[in-house]
Amino acid sequence: MQIIIAIDGHSSCGKSTLAKGLAKALHYAYLDTGAMYRAVTLYFLDHGVDYRDAAAVEQALKEIEIHFERIDGKNHTFLNGEDVEYKIREMRVSDLVSPVSTVSAVRRAMVAQQKAMGNRRGIVADGRDIGTVVFPDAELKIFLTADLDVRTSRRHLELASRGIDAEWDEIQENLQERDRIDSSRTDSPLRKADDAVIIDNTLLSEEDQLDKALELVRERLKAKLKH
Repeated sequence: MQIIIAIDGHSSCGKSTLAKGLAKALHYAYLDTGAMYRAVTLYFLDHGVDYRDAAAVEQALKEIEIHFERIDGKNHTFLNGEDVEYKIREMRVSDLVSPVSTVSAVRRAMVAQQKAMGNRRGIVADGRDIGTVVFPDAELKIFLTADLDVRTSRRHLELASRGIDAEWDEIQENLQERDRIDSSRTDSPLRKADDAVIIDNTLLSEEDQLDKALELVRERLKAKLKH
């Protein structure tokens, strides 16, 4: 018996870290929805697509195919057959991904792909509208939150580990702007699902966070067995 686990929250709250940890521990598939929007943004940047041009966006979306592969134990994002896992983490993509992800046509296209991936359950997905829009029937919904300075520090370390040099202030401003855009967009804004469990991981280690989430999984599986 398998379930769907939906993890939502603001940028750099550790959603993907938790999702990957859960997927590995449970032998579930990991669906990185944030990477999908980053891949669309990368395509738009590389092909000169203006996200404000509805016709251009609709045409571009017909040319975009995204899938995931595990390489050396890590999830890699493929855009039209090309491994773009590192390209989609660049600041030029980070600076544009939130406005691109507010475009209704983009969200509809990505949600359709995400729903198709989750049909067989046994999946962990993270993003900003997973528990509210993509998988509203998920058995476990988690909403992650953390202090802004902690999130900035995590993002700074992540970029540095990829050889990307970015200023602290630039990163924090980017996170604040993405929070504002994600929470205020008209199409499936970031919000906590009514039945989501909040985990504030400001003071939690990755191991502590994973342990809390695994306990929630055990509770949901036990409840499912009773029905």
